[in-house]
Amino acid sequence: MTQPGQRRTPKVAKTNSVAKKAVVAVTGIIMVLYLIAHMIGNLKVFAGRESFNGYSEWIRTIGEPAVPAQTTLTIIRIVLLTVVIAHAWAVISLWRQAKRARPHGYVTKKAVAQSYASRTMRWGGVIVGLFIVYHILDLTMGVANPEGPDGTPYDRLIAGFSNPLITAVYVLALVLLGMHLRHGIWSATQTLGQSNKRREKTVNLFALVFSVVLIGGFLVVPFSVLFGLVG
Repeated sequence: MTQPGQRRTPKVAKTNSVAKKAVVAVTGIIMVLYLIAHMIGNLKVFAGRESFNGYSEWIRTIGEPAVPAQTTLTIIRIVLLTVVIAHAWAVISLWRQAKRARPHGYVTKKAVAQSYASRTMRWGGVIVGLFIVYHILDLTMGVANPEGPDGTPYDRLIAGFSNPLITAVYVLALVLLGMHLRHGIWSATQTLGQSNKRREKTVNLFALVFSVVLIGGFLVVPFSVLFGLVG
């Protein structure tokens, strides 16, 4: 006979799974909102050196004189770090949970049916995570940038993207981010109950268009620098 505790186990597992998927969806939405703001800020490079450097300085002084310089920026960074950690934890936890439930993996037909973005979500997310670390060392701190930490944000951006190899790294990471976003947006609508069979095509189209536009907004800056349109 099955013990009562054994009957409740699948329900507990299902509840935990739903909660973790909600964490993935909500943290993903927060990161997408940040990416939109970040992309818009990057486009200020087309307004010139003074405008871009002024924007970079404004970010560091939000809230002055009510709070000391960089207080608001530090809070934003802490929130983002917490969101990224929570997102990664939930994704890894769900993957391990699915692995335990299906130790032999999917059958071949189902594996073939999965989209490329879906199959590469995990390792794509790892690569994007490593890229974020590099991005901070490169353009934020300047320690990995040809201009060095003493250069202005504008000078670091120009120095970095003038190098074809550095630009190629950014392009690769951004393409992977776009794939991650496309599948993530679709998954989030499923998790939050905003999609069904009738809406699936519309959701997929929105996820694709949104990802292309957002990543295109990021890519236009390094390409413009590399080809001498900005400098």
